[in-house]
Amino acid sequence: MTEARPNPQTIDLGPFDAALQLKLEDWRATNKVSRLWERDATLWTGGDEGRWLGWLDVVDRQLAAKETFAALHQDIEEAGFRHAVVLGMGGSSLCPDVLSRTFPTRPGFPELHILDSTVPAQILRLERGLALDETLFIVASKSGSTSEPNAFERYFFARSGEGKRFIAVTDPGSALEELAHSQNYRGVFPGEPDIGGRFSALSNFGMVPAAVMGLDPMAFLTRARVMVEACGPRVAPEENPAVALGLALGVAALEGRDKVTIVTSEALGSFGAWLEQLIAESTGKQAKGVLPVALETLGAPAVYGDDRIFVHLGLSSDPVKLPAGYPCVRIVLDSVDDLGQEFFRWELATAVLGAVLELDPFDQPDVEASKVKTRVLSDQYEETGELSAENGTFPSAEELRALLDQLEPDDYFAIQAYVDMSPENDAILQSIRMRVRDTRRVATTLGYGPRFLHSTGQFHKGGPNRGLFLQITADDAQDIEIPGRRYTFGHLKRFQAQGDLEVLCERDRRVLHAHLGPDVTSELKRLRERLS
Repeated sequence: MTEARPNPQTIDLGPFDAALQLKLEDWRATNKVSRLWERDATLWTGGDEGRWLGWLDVVDRQLAAKETFAALHQDIEEAGFRHAVVLGMGGSSLCPDVLSRTFPTRPGFPELHILDSTVPAQILRLERGLALDETLFIVASKSGSTSEPNAFERYFFARSGEGKRFIAVTDPGSALEELAHSQNYRGVFPGEPDIGGRFSALSNFGMVPAAVMGLDPMAFLTRARVMVEACGPRVAPEENPAVALGLALGVAALEGRDKVTIVTSEALGSFGAWLEQLIAESTGKQAKGVLPVALETLGAPAVYGDDRIFVHLGLSSDPVKLPAGYPCVRIVLDSVDDLGQEFFRWELATAVLGAVLELDPFDQPDVEASKVKTRVLSDQYEETGELSAENGTFPSAEELRALLDQLEPDDYFAIQAYVDMSPENDAILQSIRMRVRDTRRVATTLGYGPRFLHSTGQFHKGGPNRGLFLQITADDAQDIEIPGRRYTFGHLKRFQAQGDLEVLCERDRRVLHAHLGPDVTSELKRLRERLS
């Protein structure tokens, strides 16, 4: 048996290597690695950053909870569930999504699904594939008050009616914890009050779903601990994988290379979506930030601008050739079983990146701004039952061209699609963004509402004003009522889109709202034709 080692990493910043060496020397001379592990908030803004660093040692705490995970593992196997569904949003759902897409379902354990969309078509498509009486629901919400998981819980609890088909992952003392006990949930697993949602992959928010789907959390965490040790407080910056990575990304960003283009092996593709939230929500504020660009098919070097740095996260068995002449980072895994290392590497690297950019990587002020708008709209509807007129229309070719003609070097084009994330819709939307990239030579992103609101949505509103936004909404062919609420899921989706649009406009962002009819796939094809 070979000795465990950290997944190897190489960094080549080209003309910016000298600047990286200076930054490494500064961190070494000022003892910043150990200061970070000591939770020294002056590395960032001197605010409350120190109270959000519980993820630094969560692996050891989780390894000490071996009996808890073993009992959960046994309970789920004996219960015979065929399906398990994480009802979450953002940091509560993205790590489970990575696990469900990366690892196969284990014999005797349920297939893991993720619900993080208020789009009625997506909820119905998921439900049609479930046998509700053989499904376990994992309600995941750190605060216990997030609107989307609460709405999902109301809907599926009314549909199943039995607490034994539900477990909760939430911080101690939350409203969700109280609800879980009152409704006799099968179990309640605590979150960590000193770990924010997007840094919670190796906490119960990631490891409880892992155990439910039949993975061995102890084996996963043991492998992750290899990276924790490699990045420890006594490891010099140049030898510390996460610190070196964070400093490299920071130096590149300061030199104008602020579009981190994530290229993965096919088996690791979903990790890019997790990275999107971690990097964008952590750094996109105070008109600063690094934009992660995930699931953007590799093109010829000519389609990329001078704002790119490439990160390749791949399996040793699946090498990828990156465009020549660009700063790049390569990380190689021998097996997907070593993915736990990457959750920790990137959490620590993102914290370091925040220090380089001199901002707080643990808050998300502009996510809250959209939530407030949504809450106002939903409360108004609860009181009056009246909807304002839909403010979007199907755009003409001229309107779309006028939008794209505003693109300048270093800008990015973001599609914000409040539609079902079906394979058909995704293929059309991906082809639209690739067409824009190839013809306009700018970075592109695709986010599905409302999940992107808890991810790149922070960067859109709080980061540099370099984004060009196409918001896509649609009529619902079939809507779904939310028990105990006057508004429906279709209404909630509409309030979320409208609230976000209002904040974008208040921040003087360039945005076009395209509203489609109920035949969404056909309407998206028509939209693509108009963009030709």
